[in-house]
Amino acid sequence: MSEESGMDAAAGLPSADQVGQRVSIRSHDPEGGFRDLLGYLVSPTQVRKKDGQIITFDPSQIALWKVVPDNPLPTGIYLYDTKSRQDQEVVISDGRELRLYSCGPTVYRDAHVGNLRTFLLADLIARLVRGNGFKVHGIQNITDVGHMNEDLDEESFATQSEDKILTQAKLENKDPFALARSYEAKFHDDLSRLGIKSADIFPRASESIELMLRLIQQLIDSDNAYVGSDGSVYFAANTFAGYGALSGNKLDELVPGHRYEYKGHGAKRFHADWALWKAAGSRSEMVWDSPWGKGFPGWHIECSAMSLHYLKGHVDIHIGGIDLRFPHHENERAQSNSASMNEVTDLWVHGEHLLFEGRKMSKSAGNVVLLEDIVQRGFDPLALRLTFLENRYRSQMDLSWDQIAAADSTLSRWRKKYQEWSADESHNDQQAVAQLLETINKSLRTDLDTTRALVQLRAIEKDLSISPKSKAEIFSAIDEFLGLDLTRPPAAIELSAEVQELIERRKVARANKDFALSDALRDQLLEFKVTVKDGPTGMSWEVIP
Repeated sequence: MSEESGMDAAAGLPSADQVGQRVSIRSHDPEGGFRDLLGYLVSPTQVRKKDGQIITFDPSQIALWKVVPDNPLPTGIYLYDTKSRQDQEVVISDGRELRLYSCGPTVYRDAHVGNLRTFLLADLIARLVRGNGFKVHGIQNITDVGHMNEDLDEESFATQSEDKILTQAKLENKDPFALARSYEAKFHDDLSRLGIKSADIFPRASESIELMLRLIQQLIDSDNAYVGSDGSVYFAANTFAGYGALSGNKLDELVPGHRYEYKGHGAKRFHADWALWKAAGSRSEMVWDSPWGKGFPGWHIECSAMSLHYLKGHVDIHIGGIDLRFPHHENERAQSNSASMNEVTDLWVHGEHLLFEGRKMSKSAGNVVLLEDIVQRGFDPLALRLTFLENRYRSQMDLSWDQIAAADSTLSRWRKKYQEWSADESHNDQQAVAQLLETINKSLRTDLDTTRALVQLRAIEKDLSISPKSKAEIFSAIDEFLGLDLTRPPAAIELSAEVQELIERRKVARANKDFALSDALRDQLLEFKVTVKDGPTGMSWEVIP
């Protein structure tokens, strides 16, 4: 086979130079026929197929082979890449669909609004890519085992090396798996109420043990991991030269026992090594058999195993909160790249921290806010989504009840105006609509500048030169990205008989010019959260959320 077909010029066989590339291999089989393999070269003797299965072949039996080039597809969308420290174009590496991986929740408690801001980021990126005419395949993991305590020591029986799920299960006196499923269900409810549609598959760590065991064995075979004296398996950090590219942390500068790390009681060769598989010891719940004895997976290995399997060995965009940059994403990158022998992830995108009324949210501070708290105050849950959109994802955000209330009011106004605009008989200027939508889309394609996009949308709302019909079309189209349900008709509100009587009495008082009684009735209506306005066409009323 010629060099043009992709054969190694020197040896005529697949080599380390082609690792990570897509190859087609035809080999002789023992029965005199041929066996065809198509997938990504993992080593000079192994191919990872589309379903994630790794097939070993005998190079001496190759009849012919070639590199099958992917045709990367640029999208014109730019996002800030944590690794390169600059905006990079989003490229669909296989030319078919964007492969997106988002770190999901550890399901031992309700997700607070800070967590939800990060989960929204994946949804916004997916909507933007789809809105620009491309396909997306998204994965978000569910951590239901292996995430160890680091900040729960105030609980009476929490220890530094105890699993968060087990700790909370003891607190609530529940089976750990039942507890995890209950919080997972709440997580999905919150996503639904916020209009988040970021993932196609939500694999659970507890149901992906075989994937992790295979990957761990592969890392042992490549000398990137070893079995410690305590029976746990550790990743040998010094075997990965690129460690620190995301966070800037250097291995020789790391303090032993850093946050999220399993100390290992001296079983590690180097203090910055981390556990891939932890020996069960006295632990009897949430443990599995393995070639190294009973145990459970480390936190970092699950994302490597899931992303490599479900996204076929390559991640176009990896998303998470900035707190995951180190050590979780550093460790994950080391594992995945060592197993694949190439750079697995193209872009690392991180969302910034969220404060609430000037302080970091924490249980000890008593300021943890859940989506349910917002709903209980009478606000539309999408008001929270709008407050997030008002801020750049890479900027630290200070959320407040006043912001949520203002966003809720804006939602009500826009939905009401949309109904008015869409019913208008005015001319719809299609060319102007297209130009205005492109202006907004350009802001979004520039590192997801939702702040600028909303400023532009508000300018359109106020611009008297734009016809109502055109405004309706613009708001409807951009809502495919915003996800604020702007075209939803206002819900019918049933007033109590007492409130209806007060409204009728006030109408009569206004007609009789009894302004003192009119003002008194207005104040009474306000006690029922009904506000009234007087205009040229008469009195109107509105229920305060």
